[in-house]
Amino acid sequence: MTRPPTAAQRRVIDAADPVSGRLRGTEAQLAALVKRGLAFRHPRPPHDHFLTPAGHRTRESEPEVAEPAAAAEATATSNSTTASGVFAAHIGGEERTGISPAARTREVHSAWQGLLELRRMTNADGSVERPCGWERTHLVQAAALALEAAGHRPATGLDAEGYR
Repeated sequence: MTRPPTAAQRRVIDAADPVSGRLRGTEAQLAALVKRGLAFRHPRPPHDHFLTPAGHRTRESEPEVAEPAAAAEATATSNSTTASGVFAAHIGGEERTGISPAARTREVHSAWQGLLELRRMTNADGSVERPCGWERTHLVQAAALALEAAGHRPATGLDAEGYR
């Protein structure tokens, strides 16, 4: 069982950029977060530090749980609710997934950046303005991603407002 982060480390984690997870702190704080597996140092200059998926989960969890049994239950619950960090299109009618809005924002941002890179690599002229082959074969998922990347929220449940 790992120890929870110290108060100073928790402040650094909580102050991380909400989308990219970029961290700001002293070298000692950042090195301690890397050692605990909550952050990683980017290999290219300027060698910034970013939260790992475990660091994002730590940021979204409560700072401290009083009882050890309650902590184990909270960990089991958080791991079972789509904490994969992979974008899955919500095409309408799904029940709430239990994923936090901040985590969903990160998933959508990451998926959109990946789609733009896919467009750049597959279009002959490198254009990101035109759809790529994947989008043409996965119309519903591509449209859901584009809508969420533009800030529109999907419908959840059978009668909720949102795109469908």
